[in-house]
Order: sequence, then C-alpha cells, then structure tokens
Amino acid sequence: MELTQLEYFLTVVRHQHLTKAAEELRVTQSALSYAISKLESEVGIPLFDRTGRNIRVNAYGLMFAKRVEQGLMELKSGIHEIAAYTNPDTGIVNLSYLNILGAEQVPRLIKRYQLKRPGIRFELTQGNYDVINAHLERGYSDLMITSKEAADDQYEWTSIDTVPLYLAVPDSHPFASRGSISLREITGEPFIGMNKNCGLKRTLAARFENTDFELNALYDAEDLITVAGFISAGLGLSVLPRMTGLLLEGISWLPIEEKGWMWEIGLKWRRDRYLPPAARGFLDFIRSCYPEQVKTVPPA
Repeated sequence: MELTQLEYFLTVVRHQHLTKAAEELRVTQSALSYAISKLESEVGIPLFDRTGRNIRVNAYGLMFAKRVEQGLMELKSGIHEIAAYTNPDTGIVNLSYLNILGAEQVPRLIKRYQLKRPGIRFELTQGNYDVINAHLERGYSDLMITSKEAADDQYEWTSIDTVPLYLAVPDSHPFASRGSISLREITGEPFIGMNKNCGLKRTLAARFENTDFELNALYDAEDLITVAGFISAGLGLSVLPRMTGLLLEGISWLPIEEKGWMWEIGLKWRRDRYLPPAARGFLDFIRSCYPEQVKTVPPA
C-alpha cells in the first residue's frame, strides 16, 4: 500500500467522481481507476459502490477514509516536527556529557551558543561514561562531550579544551606544602582510583602505563566528585583536574612536574550517523570558538 494510493483514494471520496478527481490529481482516469482497484484489492473489500460510470463511497470506504485522513495527518505532523526539531535556528540539540562537566564547561558552552541562536533548545543527558556512551550509541544523543581517549575510528572528534592535571592531596598530608611534585614520589601512597565508568579513567590509565612507579590503589570511586570527597576526608590522594565541583575544602593541588599530564575533552559523534542541522550548527560553533583545538581525524 502506497501513500499515493491513499491520497488518490481520499480525492475520489471527496469528489465522488473519478473524472473530477483525475483532473485535480492530474492523472488519467484509467490510472486513477487502476489505483483505486488495487487499493480495494489490498484492503480486501470494495470501498465504493459503482453504477455504470458513477461511483459512490460506501460505508466501508467512509470508515477507511476516516482512518486514512488521521494517518496522513500524523505523517504530515511528523514531517513538520522533524523539520522543526532539526532546524539550525530553532531545533533541538541532543547532547550528553560527563558528570563533572556539568558544573561549569557545558553550561557556559550552552549559554554562549544560545546568545548566538536563542531559538535553539538542548536535551541533555548527564552521567558517567557508560551511561552517556550508551545514549550516543542508541541514537538518543547526537553529540557527546567526553575524554579524548574515549574516541576511536568509529567516531569523529573535535577538541574543546585541554586542562592540566594535578596531584590532589589532603591539606594534612606532608606533600601539601610543596610547590610541585614528581609522581615518582607517590609510590606506596594510598591512591583514590576510579572505576571504568569514570570519564577520566582512560586518560589516567594511558598516562600511568608509561611510568616506572606503582600505585597503591585503596578505592575505585564512581565519579570525580567522590574521588575529591575521599581526598578531602584524608583517605588518600589522586590525580584530578582542578575544576569547579572538585574544589572541596581540605584539598591541596600540586602541579605535576612530569610533562604530558593533561586531560583533553571534546565533542565526539558517530561518523556513520546523520548529524541533524541543529547539532551540526552547535558543532560548527564549537569549532569556531576553539579553532586551534580542532581535530577532525580520530585520535590515536
């Protein structure tokens, strides 16, 4: 059953006349008659009563016409809804991001973009890496803000920011008075780690993999805020970005002397999936704001 057949059917119902319906539709009367007959065959029952050249919709045809009208109206509404949803000036951007980025980075980006395009709305999903990645994979999110190490050759990547990592220690720790520190000195210290769902986990794992010191991991926390909480309570130390949401009382932040201890965050999206105009507009905005950060090739 085709949409064209249904539109032809409703036109004949409205005119109760094949010739007039054919003129409106700009098709031959024979083509219209064939389309109606084919539709009746697919439905399994006559929808019109025919007397000579005259045609009149019957009770079954009226019943069916009511449903067809409702169905076509729903389809048209769906088309209009999609157009409004994806419009680069008035549409919706489906964005997921790591928990810690909701304290400062994401709100600032959204605020800046809405000053430029006030008609755009955002549907947001916040969570640990597994939650937001599942959202992206299922198509519920168009874009995802996460760590660079979370991207691979299935994705495109555009960097937003690179922030330094610090050794965060309790104020009561002997290291707290230091101006900087080498991570070799933390061997044997109680370390607050992160489980695999934490967005920073992959970055730290990649950095620690190339070092010659060992960690004494006591706990693996679910998120960075919990890590900061454990440090503030004096239960251990860890490596964290000095970001809003983690600046708890009782924590000292020491610059790391070794090079390369940075956390890169950015936008990630599926390279094999359609990116709607509203989401594409936000992506272009990010690229224009951080032109020196832009990388469109997948990270190694």
